[in-house]
Amino acid sequence: MIDLRSDTVTRPTPDMRRAMAEAPLGDDVYGEDPTVNALEQRTAELLGKQAALFMPSGTMTNQVALRSHTEGGDAILTDINAHIFRLESGAPGGISGLMIRPLMGRNGIFGAEDVAAAARRPHRFMPATVAPLPKLVCLENTHNIGGGAIWPLESIRAVADVARAHDMPMHLDGARLWHACVATGIAEADYAAPFDSVSVCFSKGLGAPVGSALAGSAAFIARARRFRNMLAGAMRQAGVIAAGALYALEHHRARLAEDHAKARRLAAGLARLPGIAIDPEDVPTNIVRFRVTAMEAGDFAERCHAAGVFMLPGGPDVLRAVTHLDVSERDIDQAIGTFYRICLSCGLSRVCIN
Repeated sequence: MIDLRSDTVTRPTPDMRRAMAEAPLGDDVYGEDPTVNALEQRTAELLGKQAALFMPSGTMTNQVALRSHTEGGDAILTDINAHIFRLESGAPGGISGLMIRPLMGRNGIFGAEDVAAAARRPHRFMPATVAPLPKLVCLENTHNIGGGAIWPLESIRAVADVARAHDMPMHLDGARLWHACVATGIAEADYAAPFDSVSVCFSKGLGAPVGSALAGSAAFIARARRFRNMLAGAMRQAGVIAAGALYALEHHRARLAEDHAKARRLAAGLARLPGIAIDPEDVPTNIVRFRVTAMEAGDFAERCHAAGVFMLPGGPDVLRAVTHLDVSERDIDQAIGTFYRICLSCGLSRVCIN
């Protein structure tokens, strides 16, 4: 099976397994696991923040960040297709009592003017206590549902200027920030600088089996540690999994360029097929989203799965394929051939895929 569902399906490399087996351990609840401490220190250093906190998942790091920045009844601003809004099981409302004010971005990227409009205070004739005011701005870089879109640094800084003017802190869902950095050459610390908190993931793209981290000021991370405990995210000898994350951080970031090249190869192949609509120029990193015009996306996904290619439908006519550590160029070519045969089975015209 060629598994293109997500870059979370990777398995540890032999060297990563060795690092995990040999990791020195302690009790992380007491702050005594040396491998967790090393991972947190290295993550904070890369992101240019004072401290970081290791957790099991990116959903947890995002939700701990929201809880640490806000109070129940507050509103937060984020893109209408943000992972925090669409793919975290309603956690902002269920855990922190927050209301999301979605902004209409393009491929997940909104403008400073959108934030300014949403943050506008009511007229003096209106009671100030009626509407929940936005207290936090959240960005996602790269943007998952946006097809791996990368936020331009100048756009982030413009949004941050407006947020600061309205006394709103900034949180970055940087689960795939590593991809943005490799694609643009911009350092992680430069991307993270406008934000009060940053979430990064080690099991998406980097290939670690488990784990994410939340970074920010020392005071913010001290507060976040309490909410991590509340959400049952504090672990004991967590160095076993932190070692995999640390290995990935040090050895797998640069190779993400290979995944981007494989995604472009896949997009170029798809663009030549009948019944499929995609612009390869819209694939900046490792996420390939394309439209199927020959049949329902779910039906296409089922046929591909039966033929040995696993993908996720992203809507009635949209599919998502994600390249990663465990997918080779040969797998990409084989997947394109599979798509071609399925399109032909629908009676569509032949095309050349060589």
